[in-house]
Amino acid sequence: MPQTKLNKLLISLCLVVALFLQETIEAQIVIGQPNLGFSQACASDSFNTYSATFVFSPTTGLNASNQFTIELSDADGSFSNAEVIYTSSPGWITTSPATVDFSIPETTAGENYRIRIKSSAPVATSTPSVAFAAYYKLQDSPFTINNLVSTGAYCTGGSYLLTIDNPGTGNNDSPLNYPTLTYNWYKETGPTTSVFVAEGSSLLVDEEGTYFVETNYGTCTSNSFSNRVTISEVSTSGEADVTIASSLGNPYCPEQGLTTLTAVGGNSYQWFKDGVEIPNATNQMYQTDESGTFSVQVDLGECSAFGTIDLVSELFNSDINVDEVNQILEDEILTVEVTTDAISPEFTWYFNDEIIVGATEDSYDVTELGDYKVVISETAGCNGSRTYEFVVDRGLEPFPDVPNIPNVISPNGDLINDTWVIPLQYTTGTNTEVVILNEQGKVVFQTLDYQNNWPEDYLNLTSVNQVFYYIITPVEGNVKKGSITIVK
Repeated sequence: MPQTKLNKLLISLCLVVALFLQETIEAQIVIGQPNLGFSQACASDSFNTYSATFVFSPTTGLNASNQFTIELSDADGSFSNAEVIYTSSPGWITTSPATVDFSIPETTAGENYRIRIKSSAPVATSTPSVAFAAYYKLQDSPFTINNLVSTGAYCTGGSYLLTIDNPGTGNNDSPLNYPTLTYNWYKETGPTTSVFVAEGSSLLVDEEGTYFVETNYGTCTSNSFSNRVTISEVSTSGEADVTIASSLGNPYCPEQGLTTLTAVGGNSYQWFKDGVEIPNATNQMYQTDESGTFSVQVDLGECSAFGTIDLVSELFNSDINVDEVNQILEDEILTVEVTTDAISPEFTWYFNDEIIVGATEDSYDVTELGDYKVVISETAGCNGSRTYEFVVDRGLEPFPDVPNIPNVISPNGDLINDTWVIPLQYTTGTNTEVVILNEQGKVVFQTLDYQNNWPEDYLNLTSVNQVFYYIITPVEGNVKKGSITIVK
């Protein structure tokens, strides 16, 4: 009886062990080497999505809580400090093969990255993928060196320092704003060829040639490169011809502010305008909003350099057909017109500082009294603007139909009885002679075309109420005579 019980116990233990081994075998999976959906990963803020496909077996071996992850090696292909760049949701991937998308970190930069696939339940790891180049292009636009000056010079036995501008001129997006980036300098050997010179954010040049620098994105293509600078060697008794750069271009638009003129680097500087020395203009840069011939003398130490630029400050021309102050009669229309040679001009009209809705043409019919303004904007080229302001007041009818010849006027500028206004039968177009004499009988005014405009000028009055005399001789009819009293 004891032997029988022992045999049963052994049989039961064998069954338990067998079941355990079977479950253990079923809980194992194998993950194949990931297949890359790309040859190199050249990422940027506008694109950073890559795919990989992998197989695993058996699919029945996955636990419901399993998660697949993708690990990225370092730039040398080592996974000792691998970074997880993808994690699936629990139980999401259940069929093989599987394709997943992932992104690379902004710190990625190298030629020999690899990825591998791992599972969590059961735990398994694939063999690493093939090596691939991967770079995150933090800066991917052209940038400037040497303050965009296209030339430089050094004295024989010396050197010239080229540096990446930070921030540089205009809208320059300097790669120096991104501390993790590195740079490669090149020297041109032909119109489309160059050789690598050195690494770093600056380059000390002691050999003539044309140089430029690129952000180091390895085999990935990039727009992160600099302008070219041609460096020349100058003998101790010579003078180099160098260029001057204008930060706003040439011609430039003064509406954008001052343009900065920049010379090559040297020990000291003196700027000139139209051949005349500019006082206190002794820095590498000089700012101006004028046109003219600007030049600079640069002391390079044992030699010197000289540069000239014919700078043009260009803003479009325009004109307006009205005065600053204008008068219109009741129900009269004043047509205001502007002319301009601006490129793609836009017109904005204002009445009492409010935009006139719908007034977008180069002319406007004024019917109301008030303050007006028109702004002409050039939308291409210089992108500048000009503003014209004018006032429209109520004017007086120059030839009102008055019944009698007045004998009193008050020319005080209040637009009331300022001039001697006579009946229409004696004014312009009637060939009537109008003569005005002073108290001594001297003729002070005479015309055959009276415009109701006497006195046009200020009268040097010698008394409070000075008296003048008139003689009106029409072509037909009686001569009219009388006096005119000027009241202060």
